[in-house]
Amino acid sequence: MLDNEAILSIFETYDISTYRQVLGINKVIVLDELHLLSNPGRAVKIIYDQMPEVKLIITGSSLFHIKNKSGESMAGRKIDYNLYPLTFSELLVQTGVTQDLDYKILENIITNSLPQPYLFDKNKILNNVLLYGLYPEIIQLAQDKKYLYNLAETAIFHDIIELNLIDNKAKAKELLKLLAYQIGNLINYSEIASTLGIDQRTVRRYIEIFEQSYIIFRLYPYSTKKRSEIGKTPKIYFYDLGLRNAIIDNFDDLAIRTDAGAMFENFIITEVLKCNQYLNNGYKLNYWRLTTGSEVDLVISNNQELYGCEIKMKKGNVSTVFSRRYKNAKNKLISSDNYF
Repeated sequence: MLDNEAILSIFETYDISTYRQVLGINKVIVLDELHLLSNPGRAVKIIYDQMPEVKLIITGSSLFHIKNKSGESMAGRKIDYNLYPLTFSELLVQTGVTQDLDYKILENIITNSLPQPYLFDKNKILNNVLLYGLYPEIIQLAQDKKYLYNLAETAIFHDIIELNLIDNKAKAKELLKLLAYQIGNLINYSEIASTLGIDQRTVRRYIEIFEQSYIIFRLYPYSTKKRSEIGKTPKIYFYDLGLRNAIIDNFDDLAIRTDAGAMFENFIITEVLKCNQYLNNGYKLNYWRLTTGSEVDLVISNNQELYGCEIKMKKGNVSTVFSRRYKNAKNKLISSDNYF
């Protein structure tokens, strides 16, 4: 809404009388692209403090935009919600494959449920998701590489460059491509800096910018500070695999790809992340690894429960190393058969 010049100019007045005239008697107001205001926090503060009867929903594509322009003015006046790319179940509902929305993945992990029969080809849909991702636009533009290439080339950097947060676009693009090749791997900041010819501080800063722009996220290790456990080094994952595949320019069939397993791992971890937040389950998500190489792809935990999950596209054996070390842990296998 605020990308409309006339509306933007109204909200740039920061005048409560003007706001009351334009908002009228509406009790719920949605302000889209809030960051386009010169001082979005001030506008929110005026409406929140002087129009308490109004429920205000503000949206923006980049957390950095809003944070950098709002300062402390929204402190104590907001509740944050993250809207991610579609979940697998949301995709099925949106495309008419099923009618019931069901965030099953966490329940399946915890209950160890058996694979369910479906009247649709689940694996065919999964393969398409691993290649083209789960952005809502893809529903209308099935297997549209052009849309994803454009997203990777322009949308990623438009907001970031607008704020002058990145001083070397070429190196930032190289870094993002390097991270896209390394999904599910430990981040070695020193090695990445050496490869790109930039310093570690720049690498860390760019990764943080990508993370707060909801392109990637870091998964940190689970550790009780035992000497043989990796305790600090994160792994990197992409919120959307379609975008990731566009960045590396690879939409080849999964049958001939060497990264299919890593893509499935990325998919499962993002599905768990989305469902955990949408259902407000309150689980912590980590991975676990010993310095000797023994590893659990995903650790799901709270104060009472601890699950060590191995993610394999096909069936396989589950290591008991994690559960032997943590006696209250339960071993789980997540595969393409039982995730949904």
